[in-house]
Amino acid sequence: MKKLTMLLLLFSIGCTQKPKAPALHISLINNKRSVKIKGVDYAIISEINRDSVPGIWQGLLPVYRMPADTDLKSYQPIQSGSYQLKDSAIFFTPDTPFVKNQTYFIRYYQFGEGNSIWDFIKGKKRPGSTRYIDLSFK
Repeated sequence: MKKLTMLLLLFSIGCTQKPKAPALHISLINNKRSVKIKGVDYAIISEINRDSVPGIWQGLLPVYRMPADTDLKSYQPIQSGSYQLKDSAIFFTPDTPFVKNQTYFIRYYQFGEGNSIWDFIKGKKRPGSTRYIDLSFK
């Protein structure tokens, strides 16, 4: 009986659905002067849009310049600029224009995802770490 219960428990854990990664879409607009970001969860957008803390969008979607050595991606300074919300899309316009043929990337932090106890047990997440996705554009 215990073996059957254990087998059933293992089967139910193995059949859990994997959470879907958000389908973020980025595109350059306005003669490649701005970036349009679509696909961020509407609940996150509306919650952050109500927040009055300056620079709150940089905490969720910072834009960086891609270094020649991609191992140094995490040590790059954030590209300064302004964020605007229009029609459930986020628009980023840098203070200095994007350089032609230079690669940039947006780091999308997934603050609420992967925080189940099973993620810690399986080693997919460590305390104090935040999951993110890097999206490159040129």
